[in-house]
Amino acid sequence: MSLTLDELDSHLYGCADKIHDAVDPTDYKDFILPLVFYKVISDTYQDEVEKWTEELGSEELARDPDLHDIAMPEEYAWGKLRGLNTQETNYDEFINEALNAIEDANPDELDGVFRADYVGEDALDNSRLGRLVEHLSTYNLSAKRVPPDMLGEAYMDLVRHFAEQEGKEGGRFFTPPRIVRLMVRLLAPFEDGDRFHDPTVGSGGMLVEAAHYFRDEQNGDPSRLELTGQELNPDIAAIAKMNLFIHGYNGAIEREDCLRAPQFTRNGHLETFDYVLANFPFSQDWAKDELQSDPYDRFDWADKLPRADRGDYAFIMHMAHQLNDTGQAAIVIPHGVLFRKHEGRYREPMLEQDMVEAVVGLPENLFQNNSIPSAILVLNRDKPSEREGEVLFVHAADEAFYEELSNQNELTEEGLDHITRNFNEWTTEERVSRAVPLEEIRENDYNLNIALYVDTTEPEEPIDVAEELTKLRELQEERNEIESQLTDYMEALGYE
Repeated sequence: MSLTLDELDSHLYGCADKIHDAVDPTDYKDFILPLVFYKVISDTYQDEVEKWTEELGSEELARDPDLHDIAMPEEYAWGKLRGLNTQETNYDEFINEALNAIEDANPDELDGVFRADYVGEDALDNSRLGRLVEHLSTYNLSAKRVPPDMLGEAYMDLVRHFAEQEGKEGGRFFTPPRIVRLMVRLLAPFEDGDRFHDPTVGSGGMLVEAAHYFRDEQNGDPSRLELTGQELNPDIAAIAKMNLFIHGYNGAIEREDCLRAPQFTRNGHLETFDYVLANFPFSQDWAKDELQSDPYDRFDWADKLPRADRGDYAFIMHMAHQLNDTGQAAIVIPHGVLFRKHEGRYREPMLEQDMVEAVVGLPENLFQNNSIPSAILVLNRDKPSEREGEVLFVHAADEAFYEELSNQNELTEEGLDHITRNFNEWTTEERVSRAVPLEEIRENDYNLNIALYVDTTEPEEPIDVAEELTKLRELQEERNEIESQLTDYMEALGYE
């Protein structure tokens, strides 16, 4: 039976209904996503065994590990889970053992992916887990039956659904798709062999979108791109690994704080990339005291490091140092980064190195339960000659660029096209965009507040002078008539 994306979405969403009375919504992702991944791996393996058995005429030969992209321990196949005698074995114990066995069989691909402890979640008893297992058993989710792209999109829809359940906290690992799409489009086009990196990778959506763009818009082969990311939260890093795998993309996701312990290094230096995409945690504490003497010399834009309670520029400097000689970056930032006075010391060297290509102001309330205004900072180590010494400012916060949803705003496709067109064509458009020479920014003490360079005020309605004069005369005549009546009344009352 072939599934549509809507049917697959509905099927995966239905998993939450099976455990909603046992697990807090903020924990849905921890227990459902690994089981979905387990089902995909097992179904894919079983279908591959059937295919090779038919071709080789031997089921034993068909199970040769060299024939499969991923190993699946036979004793933990999904069918074994579904066929458990629950009088003898508990689902939670079997699932824990199965996930550990699958990870051990695939150390390079799945290290650290399965982190949930089903035994430790007391409310997930046999009855509830049994209902969840049966629900997931409804469809075969192998790559043969469900194309990886559709499964990947449904998986991301499920991640987005769980981010909505978690509210503000969920928004920290999931960036709205149209913001991600805009960021990728601002950096495109791409080439075979390009290296992409997200140092605060969250659920991996930016890397996936870059690969999608290369495939869908450029007819490229995503397997020729290198996708890497780093994430502090181990549970979210696991989701990013699962996300890349389900989409069929090769990638490396490492766990750790990218400022305190960058994982992508070589010979004592940071690895550099063609493209960096990121949505770092805004205005967070960072390890300032530990990094007064940074072994990678990342924080060298000024004689003082960013404040310990505001790590925005620590992240930006880190990303700038991850760019190679022609590298580009698209970074989601809070507006304060553009104009806070004490951070002018970091904006100055960034601008004087002619690294800033564009600043795109976004509408407010685009993120889950977080209405803080944000922008996209576009960096480029090798700006085209016609853009040298200039920065394009784009004011995309007006209603023309977004639509209001029930609980947040969303950029429209027309809005994305408008922004991308103005960036690509380096367009000056009244109240929308303007290419500003560096000299003008110097005169403003390196302040990057968009309103300094693009008139963001609402235009006043044009005045029809003749029409207004006619209204004034009519009002004067009305006043004269009232004053005449008042005089008559006063005289009738004996007042002269």
